[in-house]
Amino acid sequence: MRKILCGLVAGLLIAAWALAHVVAQSPRSTAGGWITPDYNLRPLTDATRKPAPRRSLVGTWIPFGRFGVATQAGGVSSKPNNGRPENQLPFTPFGLELYKSHKALEGADAVRPAEGNDPRNLCEPLGMPRVNHYNLNVTQIFQDEYKVAILYQYDNRWRVIWTDGRVLPKVVDGAVDVAGEIREQRFFGYSVGRWVDDYTVEAQTVGTMPEDRVWLDATGRPISDQLRVTERLRRLDNDTMEWSETIDDPKVYTRPWETMKLTLRLHDPRTDIMEYYCSPVEQQNYNKFFGNNVSGK
Repeated sequence: MRKILCGLVAGLLIAAWALAHVVAQSPRSTAGGWITPDYNLRPLTDATRKPAPRRSLVGTWIPFGRFGVATQAGGVSSKPNNGRPENQLPFTPFGLELYKSHKALEGADAVRPAEGNDPRNLCEPLGMPRVNHYNLNVTQIFQDEYKVAILYQYDNRWRVIWTDGRVLPKVVDGAVDVAGEIREQRFFGYSVGRWVDDYTVEAQTVGTMPEDRVWLDATGRPISDQLRVTERLRRLDNDTMEWSETIDDPKVYTRPWETMKLTLRLHDPRTDIMEYYCSPVEQQNYNKFFGNNVSGK
């Protein structure tokens, strides 16, 4: 897999993943109270399944399913960028040209490391919704009566979904209109949600950065500042949540399409989560010892 890892070189990440799986086969470490992640999720049964709490998404969550579903290195999970006809996207002419200008290190059109132009490799924030498609190994959710806060492991980033009835801002040229006040575009946009029933939050996000600042995923799929993201976070029972996402970006795609639908399982809230930062110094070290050699430079 040709991928530059920001914050950790490839060998360290692979070693950490292997260690996690070794630990998963043995009792969870509790030395001194420090809990090690246990990714070996056991199936729920009728005897162990508990009903979902009312209007609560709170928890420490990890994806449940096939290997790599959390990473989405090959593209968004619903449409991996593997060249297959069923995964071709409905690009507008502008969107297709934009995609061709992106030199990604993953996917069907991947380039060598030294040839890439992924903003992530400059330690730019991933932005929304790419943050949903980048290593969702452990995600924490907190909430109160006004908002739901999602804490992402990568780069210690977080975003807020307001659930207090406020109006979704309107996208204007190079900015957003928030009830008559012009405000800045944001990497993670402006997110407003509502409880559609006692177990489901539906959220919409607008006001994201322009197409020269953010990508949709690691394979270079593009998005623009005309993007509208719709998410549904539905708690199926106490230990299971479904997280789906659809994007609507008329500047880049001719129709809305679903980017992911992940099943997550509740994890021990005492878990100590490993740091995973984008570090320019570590990026330089990786290029020096690995990336430049691979690229023949």
